[in-house]
Amino acid sequence: ERDVKALDETWDAPDITKNFWGKMAPVMAGQLLLGGASYGIRDYMQVAAIVLGTAILSLGKKKGGESHSTLVGLFFILLSLTMDGVTGGLQKRLKADMNKVGIKPKPYDFMFWTNLYMMIVAIFISFVLGEFTQGIAYCVSNADLWSLIIKFSICSAIGQSFIFYTVAHFDPLVCSTVTTTRKIFSVLLSIFTKGHQMSLQGWFGVSLAVSGILSEVHNKVSHSQKLKSKVSM
Repeated sequence: ERDVKALDETWDAPDITKNFWGKMAPVMAGQLLLGGASYGIRDYMQVAAIVLGTAILSLGKKKGGESHSTLVGLFFILLSLTMDGVTGGLQKRLKADMNKVGIKPKPYDFMFWTNLYMMIVAIFISFVLGEFTQGIAYCVSNADLWSLIIKFSICSAIGQSFIFYTVAHFDPLVCSTVTTTRKIFSVLLSIFTKGHQMSLQGWFGVSLAVSGILSEVHNKVSHSQKLKSKVSM
């Protein structure tokens, strides 16, 4: 209970969701610097609309929805976004390298190796902080947690299947767009069900971010239809 309270006081849940709307910017930067990708003006404008909408939304938050975020929470959010950019760039470059040798990347290959190294890093850090045995002991003494852990793991595996399918068959930036769209609904659900309030400025930020995402979806659909038309001809 103490750890959960500390996490809650470090970074406010609605703020986590809003700041991750900016995930597309570091992912795009990572693919440009590390993945050798190239984008058109429309792509930059779409990402700019989403990021700018996020900033306006954050500044337009009313006092009734007071944030409990700290500098430590902000640091880890920024670090996570940076790592998202690095990961997206490396995934883009890996896919390009595999295509050169005629190998098609598979979603569950990405999923397995990503989670394996995540597990190794998590176990190492937990040992360094002296929390590994403490965590195991806590789970053993609270048997009801195991069913929740299993349910969480199943839901996580199903969700990651869709994520890595998108990364393998499309693009890390497309995956970021999909997850950002989901986060929009999370914020709106939080506003309507948890009593969070926003000013007109905040709603303008939401509208701007949504317009950027809708433009991205329209661009992808139009591009797909053009490719189908060329194939049929």
